[in-house]
Amino acid sequence: MLKHLRYASYVLRHKWYVFIEACRLGIPWLGIIHDWSKLRPSEWIPYANFFYGYNPRDETGYYKPTDTGNAAFDFAWLLHQKRNKHHWQWWVLPEDEGGIKVLEMPLKYRKEMLADWRGAGRAQGTPDTSKWYATNHHKMRLAPETRAWIEEASCSSKTKRSGHSTTQSS
Repeated sequence: MLKHLRYASYVLRHKWYVFIEACRLGIPWLGIIHDWSKLRPSEWIPYANFFYGYNPRDETGYYKPTDTGNAAFDFAWLLHQKRNKHHWQWWVLPEDEGGIKVLEMPLKYRKEMLADWRGAGRAQGTPDTSKWYATNHHKMRLAPETRAWIEEASCSSKTKRSGHSTTQSS
């Protein structure tokens, strides 16, 4: 039971910080509905068991969701990615011939992804999104326009927290 309370505390803290960042980026509604799928039992139970049974994160704060050894969490992570368009994995299309196609993310989901990263960093006590991205960018499959926007937005966040450079529409 304690792990569920600890997980609830984290999810609420994360959602609060994502909401703050989403408002700064001009997408308050996405901040409100962000990660609602985590409240579903198919995600909640495996996440609580996984994150509060042991700490799977490496020294950079990145966890390796495809190398967990935990089938229940792996499936919950897959569900979460496919239910939430702010995850870059949602935009990766496996092709029948065996390759992949990486689709551009619409601006509102790029903003939500950035708000998610910032909110997660703040909730975990590691708020330097630019540093986190510099460490982890090579692990992400992003389309060129999406990557360029993310890199410009995460770099500009060091000097601007008002969101001016990240609120243009596409």
